[in-house]
Amino acid sequence: MNASLEKRIKRHVIGREHRLFAVTAPGVEPLCRAELAALGLAGEPTDGGVEFSGRLEDLFRANLMLRTPTRILMRLLSFRADSFAAMEKTACAFPWELFIAPVTVPEWRVTTHHCRLHHTGAIAERLAAAAGERLGALSAAPPPGRPAPQQLIFVRGIDDRFTVSLDSSGESLYRRGLKTHGGPAPIRETLAAAALMRAGYSGEELLLDPMCGAGTFALEAALMAKRRPPGAAREFAFMNWPAFRPRRWEFLKQRAGAHTRSLETPIIRASDHDPRACERLESCVRTHGLADAVSVSCRDFFELDPRGMGWPPGLIALNPPYGRRLGGRGRSLGQLADILGVLAERYRGWKVLLLAPHTPRTRRLPFAAEVHRLMHGGIEIDLICSRIPE
Repeated sequence: MNASLEKRIKRHVIGREHRLFAVTAPGVEPLCRAELAALGLAGEPTDGGVEFSGRLEDLFRANLMLRTPTRILMRLLSFRADSFAAMEKTACAFPWELFIAPVTVPEWRVTTHHCRLHHTGAIAERLAAAAGERLGALSAAPPPGRPAPQQLIFVRGIDDRFTVSLDSSGESLYRRGLKTHGGPAPIRETLAAAALMRAGYSGEELLLDPMCGAGTFALEAALMAKRRPPGAAREFAFMNWPAFRPRRWEFLKQRAGAHTRSLETPIIRASDHDPRACERLESCVRTHGLADAVSVSCRDFFELDPRGMGWPPGLIALNPPYGRRLGGRGRSLGQLADILGVLAERYRGWKVLLLAPHTPRTRRLPFAAEVHRLMHGGIEIDLICSRIPE
């Protein structure tokens, strides 16, 4: 990198604040705002995420530390254009080389609403050509044996005003770098973290995940209990930016990791009736150093009674199968009724987190509860949070 470009990057990218956006699932925005506040960053919730401002290091910390967003965007430019000539003039003047490395392959994702320029493919072509002209002068090849890194660029047009945003995350943030195993319709890690926060999980009390499947609730709770940054075991798109400084990133990770703790005995009990699911989860727990937080056993939820185990009341988190996995709506509702009956009888004094298909039945519970509407895999579901009276 030449000295002139380096100086410009330090001044315009590293040395100033940027408009940033944390993308979240609908309904999760207030939780993300609270997470940002814990990092000392003020956020403003809007549909689908939280707007905030910060320096480049704040963007790095957001990717490393936040548990609920799906990705973090950097706003690059906003402009009005009702013709391709106006769009090209703005795009050609923008210093793309400060934000995108010449070895990178940009991928443009364009959406429009009430715009005269509504052909998304043509918009992407014009912007790609403008960026290519700036980056072409600095063309370079990726290191031998390594593919060129991809870079998502989001373009959103509303009423002829376009906003261009650079994705800093790469793979969605629910990919923590822990699970290599899956399960039938597992909940995403970001949604599991949001549900645990909604239920008031502190990382200090006993947590049961007795229909664990792939173990997402147990793994997310373990990261919280051990105070481990959720992004510590993965890579991000910003690592390929011209402004990325590896030594500074390692310092930020070390500082965040200094708060990680070891537990004397596991406070998270994961179980399932499927032995294969338990074996896969137990292997994941051992591989990633979470055995001090999570114990795994093969048990059927309907045969489990915490009163006979000597367990003090804590939080029970349930994501039972429903819909097609059970063969239809009728069986789903029948199982939901059975689960609610077990909770009311055996888990008095416990906090409950239950994901269930959205149905009027979740409004007629055998105990008082808060019900929050969420989207999971394109299905509308209810997050039921309660403390069952003793």
